[in-house]
Amino acid sequence: MARITDHIPTINFPVLLRIIGLLLVIEGSFLLIPFITCLVYGEIDWIPFLVTSGITLVTGLGMIFGIKPRSTSMGKREGFLLTAMVWIVFSAFGMIPFMFMEQEPLSISDAFFEAMSGFTTTGATVMNRVSHLSHGIIIWRSLMQWIGGLGIIIFTLAVIPMLNHSGGMQMFNAEVTGITHDKLRPRISQTARGLWLIYISLTLILYVLLIIGPMNGFEALCHAFSTMSTGGFSTADNSLDAWSSTYIEIVITIFMFLGGVSFTLLYRAVHGDFKPIWKNDVFRTYLGIIFGAYILFVIAICYHGQATSIKAVTLDPLFQIVSTITSTGYSVSNFEKWGTFVLSLVFALMFFGACAGSTSGGAKIDRLIYLLKNCRNEIVRCIHPNDILTVRVNDRVITHEIVSKVIAFLCLYVIIIMVGGVLLTAMGLPLVDSFFSAFSCISNTGLGAGVTGYGQSYDIVPDGGKWLLSLIMLIGRLELFTVLILFTPAFWQK
Repeated sequence: MARITDHIPTINFPVLLRIIGLLLVIEGSFLLIPFITCLVYGEIDWIPFLVTSGITLVTGLGMIFGIKPRSTSMGKREGFLLTAMVWIVFSAFGMIPFMFMEQEPLSISDAFFEAMSGFTTTGATVMNRVSHLSHGIIIWRSLMQWIGGLGIIIFTLAVIPMLNHSGGMQMFNAEVTGITHDKLRPRISQTARGLWLIYISLTLILYVLLIIGPMNGFEALCHAFSTMSTGGFSTADNSLDAWSSTYIEIVITIFMFLGGVSFTLLYRAVHGDFKPIWKNDVFRTYLGIIFGAYILFVIAICYHGQATSIKAVTLDPLFQIVSTITSTGYSVSNFEKWGTFVLSLVFALMFFGACAGSTSGGAKIDRLIYLLKNCRNEIVRCIHPNDILTVRVNDRVITHEIVSKVIAFLCLYVIIIMVGGVLLTAMGLPLVDSFFSAFSCISNTGLGAGVTGYGQSYDIVPDGGKWLLSLIMLIGRLELFTVLILFTPAFWQK
């Protein structure tokens, strides 16, 4: 007979709550940025930001000083639970300014959807237009994406050294996208700081390049945040079309591409070690997919008579491809005229996304490579069943356990899209819109089809659908297992 203690959770909740308190203090500090922005521009929305910042800081400080854990140890369970809880808590506090902003305040469902979309860098929005919003609200939308781009937990590990000894690696693995994760430095906090330093540096460089163009300082900062995080929020109703600038399109394309590269590779490149980049199978595949898609896009554009200029067959398709594969979600104005074949290619780019360890969404190119190589081996085994075949990536043999996990991941990925699509149809959404919305949210791309398509928003989705899509966005951002494991009885049992 099973003992009662076998079903008692062994999770160290006090230390989890204390760390969440530390994170809320960080979020409360970030909320002062839109507060100051509103003061600079003389906007009344400084009030909800000040109040929200105060509430967040007080709550965080109360959890830090009011909770005294007996032990600071953390294991895998604490790492998984903390990672999922942090994104929910950040969205819960981050949505408050949207509910009390002066212009068209949002409902609870809309505000939480907008906040979750921001932090997960999905870029889906319930707002039909943004140009009427205060500067504080606009910069908060972009700042949320920037905070969530590289990861809230990664930022925490960078600024809280104590987590080196308290489950830091478990938290790092639970949040960083991809299959396997390598430490760049001996201590996990040093690795996190190194990655964030690269992230901040690229953001600053992008900001300078954008401000050189037709954007003003505020617009450049917001787009630097949302581009480097591959989130896609903009300051204008018609996004980048508002500037009609080839220069901006080129700069944004380059930095979206960098956002889709593993930050581990970027870190090594910055430190003069270029060899891992040229020998990296995933990076070469990333380039190959972009090049192959570009050729097909150009053929489709010419076939549909849209090759009206040199830019229409050079920069525009390249911009759309990079925007899609990195899950940024920016679109060129005439994208819908390129035909359904291009749309089908967009689906494929959305599904797998860019490189693991980047700020992009999707299932990741790493898993595509593992899957294709394993499928090739299984086909060969049909003729040579006794052959010993391995999956080798980057000159390393991939274990059978990792390959099995990749297959399970991709199966769950498809199942979630199917279940999400079915549930959305039950809520009254059209068939195509339901499945594409679920697909777009789990891939953290934010593109929409039909009622949520180009030039429109997700406000037409019923409240229940918005909560469902918010969950799907979270599952997609934390790569399925981190969230889904919380719904298993085994996780809560001793």
